[in-house]
Amino acid sequence: MSEFLQYKNKPLVRCGDVIYYGDMHEKCVAKLSIKSKKTDGDIETADKVVVQLLNTDVSDPKKVILKKGEQSSLFSALDMACVWLQKALKQA
Repeated sequence: MSEFLQYKNKPLVRCGDVIYYGDMHEKCVAKLSIKSKKTDGDIETADKVVVQLLNTDVSDPKKVILKKGEQSSLFSALDMACVWLQKALKQA
């Protein structure tokens, strides 16, 4: 098994402009979708990120998205995802 990049002891997996945060074997994971970017000099940064808390049990498609929000930076979005994920996993 390959090692994933970690943030606060949870794996981060990126595919294009989508980042999944959390362990797929747990009750839920967070999905961060970069919707727009801005360029400052040579650096491109996300300026609109949609955060979704997803149920990993997909047996009921209506209950896949548990929470949804939007942030203006990737760091803020990751912070939001971390808090949501920690709370959801504690309730499990």
